[in-house]
Amino acid sequence: MTTANLLDFDLEGLAAFCEKLGEKRFRATQLFRWVHQRGASDFTQMTDLAKSLREKLATTARVEALPVLTQHESKDGTIKWLFDVGDGNAVEAVFIPEDDRGTLCVSSQAGCAVGCRFCSTGHQGFSRNLGTGEIVAQLWFAEHFLRKHLKRDERVISNVVMMGMGEPLQNYSALVPALRTMLDDNAYGLSRRRVTVSTSGVVPMIDRLGADCPVAMAVSLHAPNDALRDDLVPLNRKYPIAELLEACKRYLVHAPRDFITFEYCMLDGVNDQPEHAKQLIELVRTHGVSCKFNLIPFNPFPASGLLRSPQPRVLEFAKTLSEAGLVTTVRKTRGDDIDAACGQLAGDVKDRTRAAERMAQRRATERPIVLHPVQKTAPQEH
Repeated sequence: MTTANLLDFDLEGLAAFCEKLGEKRFRATQLFRWVHQRGASDFTQMTDLAKSLREKLATTARVEALPVLTQHESKDGTIKWLFDVGDGNAVEAVFIPEDDRGTLCVSSQAGCAVGCRFCSTGHQGFSRNLGTGEIVAQLWFAEHFLRKHLKRDERVISNVVMMGMGEPLQNYSALVPALRTMLDDNAYGLSRRRVTVSTSGVVPMIDRLGADCPVAMAVSLHAPNDALRDDLVPLNRKYPIAELLEACKRYLVHAPRDFITFEYCMLDGVNDQPEHAKQLIELVRTHGVSCKFNLIPFNPFPASGLLRSPQPRVLEFAKTLSEAGLVTTVRKTRGDDIDAACGQLAGDVKDRTRAAERMAQRRATERPIVLHPVQKTAPQEH
């Protein structure tokens, strides 16, 4: 008999499931708390559930996490897990500890169909979407593992970034219930400001997310004009920059933060010149998008034909943006020693998924250096 994986359900879905079992909604809430807040997978442990319900669950339901293939811990505290999602595919989640927060980077697809030129995942192709339960399972496992590992009773993960493998908005039907579970006070209780979806610019889904489940948003921009972005991010040919920025403005009406984060991978001689910085400034001023820029050092891989911008050029680029009044960050890598930095992947991922380096998966594994806008002051009269 096929059983339902309870990680596939947000609270509304679980309530509907319980209703089919002849149970009232409050039982679904109790069950939801046991699964997500306490990390329970054994129904016999759920002692405040009626015995009759536990017996029903034993034959109709399960709580099934993803098998862990490997785990690596960095000297800086970063932890990376490789999860088996079947048929030779695997995805990674990365935990990044900070003094004031704990961030988990989560994957939404096995592979990616967007095909960004600087991203090895895109070069390797697309396998399949993850299900809601497979997305949530990364958080479920990491949160409850970390509580035991760090010997803490309180919540460890305060931030989730959908910046792992895949384009989240191309897996919309699975993404939204997963986000709702992350946000639900009966589950992980994360703030909308602390859950971020990263997208390469799927304009119609940006609008849908704004209506259905607005959370913080990061957009993979990487170029200041359509000609260059068409080459770097092929999705731009369908949804050019002007359409994307207008979608960002519409999203900000609903968003929990008052800015969009623009991710910008610094590529030597391609998008890192002074004129590119000036074009970016003009671009956001023309469209009136409240934003901050996150400059990402590129980790090269052979198929890309691209190189990393020299650090002095990256810092000069950041200075130009910040002096124009745009808050700008330059990422400092984390987890280098376990291949958990931007663009790095362990060898066993390559063996199992045929994806060498997944730069898109690493956008949140790095601590930013924040360059605040320079405040202009009027000259004093003498």
